[in-house]
Amino acid sequence: MRIALFGATGGTGMQVLAQALAAGHSIQALARDSGKLESREGLTVVQGDVLDQAATDTSVEGTDAVICVLGTKPGNDPVEAAGTERILTAMDKHGVKRLIAVSSMGVGDSIDQINFAFRVIMNLTLKRIMEAKAEQERLIMASDTDWTIVRPGGLTDGPRTDTYQAGTDKSIKATRVSRADVADFVLKQLTDDTYVRQAPAVS
Repeated sequence: MRIALFGATGGTGMQVLAQALAAGHSIQALARDSGKLESREGLTVVQGDVLDQAATDTSVEGTDAVICVLGTKPGNDPVEAAGTERILTAMDKHGVKRLIAVSSMGVGDSIDQINFAFRVIMNLTLKRIMEAKAEQERLIMASDTDWTIVRPGGLTDGPRTDTYQAGTDKSIKATRVSRADVADFVLKQLTDDTYVRQAPAVS
């Protein structure tokens, strides 16, 4: 499958990229700094910014699905909502329907799945980012794409374990989960329609 990947240079994006290529998929990855992505068989790097509609269009053109793992470091201007808006425009232009986007537990109707301490952190240091993720989810849910929004718990750089829990059951609480496990779940959605137009948690 040919996949357009946004956020490839981030922690989760690098895991998605590596696992996708290992599984035999081909990737068109948009990156502001192409030097951050080493040349590999199956990888095409499009240099540019997700806020540049032309670059985003180029990344989506000719693909079968889009994986969005856009993220923002605290202190920077959030790109999740604005970037996703351009991705959706590109998908509509090129007739690509399948979208898998990584958001976060604590967004939307998953607020009760996170603990009090994380809610405090959200309000103090991550408020703008979480607001951008909420708007990102709203845009995706209002689109006519075959979307799945993946909401992970606290991300770590641990190894892939395949022992994570995932689903739409609100009894799933936010715990630590490796980016490698999140990437595994994301890629499984390419061939599984169980969570189309749903927002499963991964923890």
